[in-house]
Amino acid sequence: MSSIRRRTLGLVLLVFGVSMLAIGLVSYRYASHEIEELYDASLAQNARLLEGLIQAPLPEGQRQALLASLESALLRAEQSDKRLAGHRYESRLAFQLWEDDRLVLRSASAPPEPFTDAPPGYANSRQAGHDWRVYILDLPESSRRVMVAERDDVRGELTRAVALRTLLPDLIGLPLLALLLWWATGRGLRPLSRLAAAIHRRDPHNLQPLLMHPLPRELDTIVGALNRLLERIRHLRVREKRFIADAAHELRTPLAVLDLHAQNALAAEDPADRHEALQELRGGVARATRLVSQLLTLARLEPEEVEQEAAPRVASNLLIEVREALAELSPLAIERNQTLDLVADEADDWQLATEPGAIGILVQNLVGNALRYSPDGGRVTVALEASTERLMLQVDDQGPGIPAAELERVTERFHRVGPGAGAGLGLSIVERLLARHGGTLDLGPAPGGGLRVVAMLPRDA
Repeated sequence: MSSIRRRTLGLVLLVFGVSMLAIGLVSYRYASHEIEELYDASLAQNARLLEGLIQAPLPEGQRQALLASLESALLRAEQSDKRLAGHRYESRLAFQLWEDDRLVLRSASAPPEPFTDAPPGYANSRQAGHDWRVYILDLPESSRRVMVAERDDVRGELTRAVALRTLLPDLIGLPLLALLLWWATGRGLRPLSRLAAAIHRRDPHNLQPLLMHPLPRELDTIVGALNRLLERIRHLRVREKRFIADAAHELRTPLAVLDLHAQNALAAEDPADRHEALQELRGGVARATRLVSQLLTLARLEPEEVEQEAAPRVASNLLIEVREALAELSPLAIERNQTLDLVADEADDWQLATEPGAIGILVQNLVGNALRYSPDGGRVTVALEASTERLMLQVDDQGPGIPAAELERVTERFHRVGPGAGAGLGLSIVERLLARHGGTLDLGPAPGGGLRVVAMLPRDA
């Protein structure tokens, strides 16, 4: 995989090269056009100079001598090998002077035939195996015609030479520019290299925030995102360690009790004693299973998960789900000859958007606690109320209740109240589950004694 430096430099050079090519082509065409215009102007200027010489107010004999001298000078320039005072393109410029159909004067480089019979002005012609650019000037008040011409191959060579020289600095400067861009890109990406090196050297167990100053704005955003990710991972690891410690702490005693019941069953000689020990063992397994289930539910409902994992909501009917959950708990009530009542108006709207299984967990913990603390033959009442903004789930039991001083702490994990209390996880699970749905939990004394628990669930959670 190519580096950002190479990719950036390649893209910059590609864009720059294409741009320079387009600009160079436009500049070349523009320079060529302007040079052609300049050469055309030079042709017209030379024609005017010849016109001035020819039209000078001289006696005819002197004029003829002047023309002969001019022709002789041009012939020497053509035949001489020493051009120290001239130019190598001097002989490429040609002219003719015609009077009627008679060639009066011509340069050595001009053919003896007329360049063209075109009207006055600029024209293109082919003579003596070459293409010529010709300017024709008819002298006023005479039958004389001046033709000044330049070979197209010489003109094209000059035009190309001038135009290409304008592009030469770009061609030479492009490699130098590439080196400068390579250095500038490397310097600009140096903070990214430092960041990559710092991450590479970092201990995998080090989840502390990255501290690098100063940083460009773009890298500051990346470092901020990395630090937030490290913080979430650190919280997850703390939660994982805490869960393992809690599970080990809470399961140690139930497992020890299970081992004791198993030893009693193995040591019992009387079938009745063995049966009693096995029943105790079976009850201990049930309690351990419930404890494990609560621990797993609590781990899933950790506060960190609220921000990280938003479980999809599904349409639920609170009355139906509560009724199904109570049906699952009814064997526990029947076993202790307890009465489990449900009070709700069937005509109300019980629709609510919740996480899958949330209502079942809520009812199992609240009603399960109520059944456990209520005496044999007691009554547990579940009441539902519906309004336009929220739904209410209320559970009343006939247990010993909770002292007022303990009400604020009963939702803490593993906080137990009174003898025979469970693991202290049920109300903590309920509170966190309600928090995920924007609900609230209130605890207080029930009218007939015992504890009243009220869970409020907003419809627009």
